[in-house]
Amino acid sequence: MSDLLAGATLLVIVVPEQLATSRLAGMPPITGFYAFIAGTVLFALLGSNPQMSVGADSTTAPLFAVGIGHLATIGSAHYVDLIGILAVMVGVLVALIGILRLGWIAELLSAPIITGFMAGVAIIIVVHQLPDLFGLRSVSGSNLHRITFFATHLGDANVWTLSIGVAVFSIVLIARLVDRRLPGALVGLIGSTLLVGALGLEAHGVAVLGTLRHGGPRLGLSGLSWSAVRSVAPVAGVVALVIVSQSAATTRAFANEGHYDVDVGRDFLGVGVGNIAAGLVGSFPVNASPPRTAAVASVSGRSQAAGLGAALVLLLLIPAAGLLKDVPLATLAAVLIYVATRIFHGRDLMNIARFDLFELGLAVITLLTVALVGVEQGIGVAVGLAILDRTRLTARPQLHVLGRIPGTTSWAPLSSDREASQVPGVLAVLFATPLWYANAVHFHTELKSSLARTIGTPQLVVLDTIGMSDLDYTGVQVLREVLDEFDRDHIKFGIARSGNHLRECMRRSGLLARIGDDRFFRSVDEAVTVLSAKRQG
Repeated sequence: MSDLLAGATLLVIVVPEQLATSRLAGMPPITGFYAFIAGTVLFALLGSNPQMSVGADSTTAPLFAVGIGHLATIGSAHYVDLIGILAVMVGVLVALIGILRLGWIAELLSAPIITGFMAGVAIIIVVHQLPDLFGLRSVSGSNLHRITFFATHLGDANVWTLSIGVAVFSIVLIARLVDRRLPGALVGLIGSTLLVGALGLEAHGVAVLGTLRHGGPRLGLSGLSWSAVRSVAPVAGVVALVIVSQSAATTRAFANEGHYDVDVGRDFLGVGVGNIAAGLVGSFPVNASPPRTAAVASVSGRSQAAGLGAALVLLLLIPAAGLLKDVPLATLAAVLIYVATRIFHGRDLMNIARFDLFELGLAVITLLTVALVGVEQGIGVAVGLAILDRTRLTARPQLHVLGRIPGTTSWAPLSSDREASQVPGVLAVLFATPLWYANAVHFHTELKSSLARTIGTPQLVVLDTIGMSDLDYTGVQVLREVLDEFDRDHIKFGIARSGNHLRECMRRSGLLARIGDDRFFRSVDEAVTVLSAKRQG
């Protein structure tokens, strides 16, 4: 019974959403239905998450619409052909990521960068829908050009069109605030369609969908060539990365909430094959949908039977799709603008700003690049910034000076434990990160600075390597310089809590032989005790 209710809930969301997303993708409206059916059926067969909904998604639609729009006129036969090829290529990439267990690729994007990326996508959605919402003619070009055109032609807005759009947006918003299970979008779609037909508003300049092709899907790929594959490949890579990120986040989030296990690799395979099927039936890329998945979970849907039921009913409704010819474009624009408000996480941006202004800068740069320059450039900047951010953090780690806690054999950082005190003549330090080319000079500088602040004349240095899981060639060179300085100043040196991999790195470099096996200890206290006794002896 719960799956039946979940299927009905899903269906009333799917009809307006898939129509709106088709338009956002620049594809014939009916192809949104094909996308949902293909994605849902294949994921039900191959995926592992019992609640996740797969189909046309407003996150990815503007990405490939903008990318493929540079290769062919949106809405043209060539454009539709390239979108089909794109869907199959995206599907192959996502499926391979699942099969080869390469989902970690999606983790290259930090949370602030994902927030900025999604906010940029939200801006793209809004900018592309403003002409339909206000009843203005659509223009091509950059988003900045579109915004300029909209601002200079705002006086030409159609009052009827704008009123319909505002009314539908209000209905969707109010329904969400009252109970997110209420089908506000479907009510808005049906109500506005009936209003346009009854009052003949098309004669007053209200643009509508018009006659829909509602026969069977076109099977196979048209225009397939190596040239087409090469031109589409960069867009396919971007879309695949976004799909992997969103699918992984969705399946894990709802599995945690529902207390069930999922196989993320299988889910990637299901989504990937769903994309291949969507491309082969003349549709466009599909993705896991957090809002639709939430709708299924909210009414306790327990299996993919809910999605399969909604897909079956939608399939039966396709012959009657001609009834949708009077759907106002402003209605679909309003639905998509509402979706954009849901993926523009302003609160998250504020939280990031309170936490760290540098990370806010990463989010804002990603947002502006996606919104004003391009999606492919945006994802490239996002990955580059993510790597730069991680390099920044690991290139300037803190070197902790350790002190002994009185009455114990424990040592703790002086900065975090007030009881810990430094032993005269002894410098014990913790460098809890791999030593590599980006932080090796910093390590050397910090070590010399700490040595200068040691109580008494430095006679012994102990390096706690519990977090130093790796050592590269530059790190080896810096450690050699450190050992040379210690030899010159007659300072003994020991290493505590080293792992097997670090010892192997030192063995290959010759450092192990130079330091000596007898200078490696299980704890800082053991190192200080043994080496101090040798020094005194």
